[in-house]
Amino acid sequence: MEFRLLGAVSVATEAGVLPLGPAKRRSLLAALLLRPNHPVPVDQLTAALWDQEPPARSRGVIQGHVSRLRVLLAGAEADMYGVELVTQGTAYVLRMPESLLDAHRFEELVTLARGQRAPADAVAMYQEALSLWQGPALTGAYPSQSLQAAAQALEELRLASVESLAGAYGRMGEHARAAAVLRAEAGAHPLRESLSAALMRALQRAGRRTEALDWFHRTRRLLADELGVDPGRELADAYALALRGAEEAGEDESEEAGGSGNRNGSGLNGRRRHDAVDGSTVAAPPAAAAPAAVSATIDLLPRMPRGFHGRAGELTALSRAAAGEAPVCLVTGPAGVGKTALVTHWAHRNRDRFPGGLLYADLRGFSETGEPALLEVLREFLLALGVAPRRIPESAGAASALFRSLCAARQLLVVLDNARASEQVRELLPGGARCVTVVTSRYRLRGLIASDAARPVPVDVLEPEDSTALLAAVLGTERVLAEEVAARRLAELCGGLPLALRVAAARLADQPEAQLSAMCAELSDESRRLSLLDVEDTSVRAALRLTVRRLPADAARQFAHLGRHPGRYVDRYAAAALADTDPATAEAALDKLTAAHLVVRAGPDRWTLHDLVRLYAHDLDAGAEALPRVLDQMVATALAAADAAEPGDESCFALPADFRAPRATREFADRDQAMAWYEAERDDLTLAAAAADSAGLHGRTWRIILGMWPQIVWRVRDGWTPLLRTALEAARADGDPRAESRVLALLGWVLTEEGRVDEALVHLEAAPVLAARACDTRGEATALINLSLAQAALGSPDEAAEGCALAAELAHSVGDRHTERLALCHLARHRLDAREWQAAHETAVAALDLEGPAEASVAARVLLLTAIGEALLGMGDEREGIRRLENAALEAETCGYDDGAVRALGALLRVSADAGLQARYDTAMVRLMSRT
Repeated sequence: MEFRLLGAVSVATEAGVLPLGPAKRRSLLAALLLRPNHPVPVDQLTAALWDQEPPARSRGVIQGHVSRLRVLLAGAEADMYGVELVTQGTAYVLRMPESLLDAHRFEELVTLARGQRAPADAVAMYQEALSLWQGPALTGAYPSQSLQAAAQALEELRLASVESLAGAYGRMGEHARAAAVLRAEAGAHPLRESLSAALMRALQRAGRRTEALDWFHRTRRLLADELGVDPGRELADAYALALRGAEEAGEDESEEAGGSGNRNGSGLNGRRRHDAVDGSTVAAPPAAAAPAAVSATIDLLPRMPRGFHGRAGELTALSRAAAGEAPVCLVTGPAGVGKTALVTHWAHRNRDRFPGGLLYADLRGFSETGEPALLEVLREFLLALGVAPRRIPESAGAASALFRSLCAARQLLVVLDNARASEQVRELLPGGARCVTVVTSRYRLRGLIASDAARPVPVDVLEPEDSTALLAAVLGTERVLAEEVAARRLAELCGGLPLALRVAAARLADQPEAQLSAMCAELSDESRRLSLLDVEDTSVRAALRLTVRRLPADAARQFAHLGRHPGRYVDRYAAAALADTDPATAEAALDKLTAAHLVVRAGPDRWTLHDLVRLYAHDLDAGAEALPRVLDQMVATALAAADAAEPGDESCFALPADFRAPRATREFADRDQAMAWYEAERDDLTLAAAAADSAGLHGRTWRIILGMWPQIVWRVRDGWTPLLRTALEAARADGDPRAESRVLALLGWVLTEEGRVDEALVHLEAAPVLAARACDTRGEATALINLSLAQAALGSPDEAAEGCALAAELAHSVGDRHTERLALCHLARHRLDAREWQAAHETAVAALDLEGPAEASVAARVLLLTAIGEALLGMGDEREGIRRLENAALEAETCGYDDGAVRALGALLRVSADAGLQARYDTAMVRLMSRT
């Protein structure tokens, strides 16, 4: 749990940010957090919530907000963290560990940083402290005088920390980084002389004297215009330092930078004038500054985006990427994620960093109107830089060279928006060491990273809190707060995609009487969602269409087929099956789709699609055979996994006559790999079975579910009953009695393990009869074993033992040693229940020796070792019995077989009160029950 004042007033929990509600409640919480563990009188809280005369029922309002805060904290289990909101007389106290408060941690880190001797350690601590800030302090609270004063105090501490961070960089000799840290803050606080002075010193020491001098004059003018005062001593000293550095460099530097003075002291370089610093006469700034002053009027940026919200992390990442010498920043993300808005917002906010000008070009890489010619873009740039139309070269190469030469002495920003390919960008990169280029693209443009060391700044969908804030910016805070749950659901249905959120908000804004919950209900219909996210010339579907149109043919074909995948994740084998190709070709296409931000890599050989992208892909024509192909690939993979998990066991079903064998199937080296695949793919296999059932492919439905049997056996209490009922209905619809009997046997066993024995018996009694009719001897034997478990649970051990003995005979008659061993294993268990120790021991040993311990499955081996141990204890051989049970428990714990561990450890605890055994038993039981 974390309480936040450094940004929006909020409370973050593992489940998300608590919905604090209106500004007054946030103000109340802020006032309590500003004095944690101290009583805050009601009159102070009143002052925090109302600037003027409070309402007559102000105390009742405060009590209501306190009551609501208590409910929110209780729902978040705040007491587990030592947090409690209590009444103390006529005051309230928020009792809490102060380490949970971001402002407290910030102040602690700043104090620690100040005490560091090594500047690198100080830098690390200052950076960690400043990273806690998510925006202006106490955002969202009522702007009362007391809270504004507290916010200003926190802001002062933050700015002092920024100055200290820059100082630490300076002690490390990293003056350029110090300047980068200071520039943004100095621009945001232009009247704070200490920031401007620190920035000037950093620029001077980084060898950028002209910029330092320019910054002084800019600040001097602002102080005179806004406050009517002259610069103070600190700023004047920084100016004198910059002047001394400029004079030492000599007039040659001025001429190199484009100065036009002469060497005899006349002209601009030779002039002297009075600057209002301390009454002294100082030299005029060098002529090199003149072009920057002229070019500062160059501004081709689009207007500042409206309704921009959040993106603090991305803005910080962009600022970091823009630091250094001639950086190329590559802002990438999917269509509609807000790349242009982010860059435009950042550029406007940082315009003072670029006195040489701000250039912008829309390269229209994903536009209906086509891309502009290179010479067309260069011509616009050159005209902006003051080149006469007749002097602009006619060839793109010559124009590019002229552009680079003009940028060499400037400090400017070049924004290249909507680039499609790296080659579209390279000839537009400026030549100046102090220029910054920001490129936006839906593609990753790896070529630009390789050739020009472009620094990636990925942009992803918005977090839920920022998504709802974007909705509030369009619809109004009151409307969103009135339906907070619906607003979060709406953000979820839009997948956090800003374009989708803005379209949904535009529809709602046009209908003031409409409820957000009604829009949610409409968007929940996947068949209509993309159509609803379409207004005039703004559309999620149109944005995606333009991206897909630019894809190579193989990637476009693969993308269309991905829409037919029934699950959330796809690997190269499934992708290959969908597109009827091989895994290597499918992976190459997936890589291109990843570069285009149409799919997201979720792990090794694992990709996923954003929900809206998936819906768009589903609407593309991929052919009717894509779904059956991928279902058959899943069936084949499940069989391969079962074979690796339970080697030597027979296949639980035959392949259908119309089975489409995939070109390649995933291979599993051992049981661990197979079980890991089952665990990772369980949800997608469930979705695949549902898709097969909806499509009327009943034979695929029950095969996919039965193919999961090793995991069902391994995690029997994991809630498999609904899925197995689906398999049962599909087997009956498919008219396959053999499949029906096998599903009945498995379902009945699961129900028995869940304690629903009477319900299980109905299925288990029918299973062996159906298997016999289908001449499925192995299935009949398995059904009899499972039936015996239900009979034993109902108190009929003799009947259960008889069924297991018959099952062993049937399995032996067809050479199925795996099922024979399983039957003997359960027979031994029934004889243990009947206290027939010697017979139980002989049966378990015979089962264990049937195929040799090395070949037995882990589960069967653990159960047999446990049975042998229990039988030995019953026969009086306690030492050997304990040894066998300990071996069984260790093997089960090592393999993660919690059910087996519980059985073996439980048997040990019946003869030992060892605390270590009890702790192991409790651990295994907790894991087992957590999946029940």
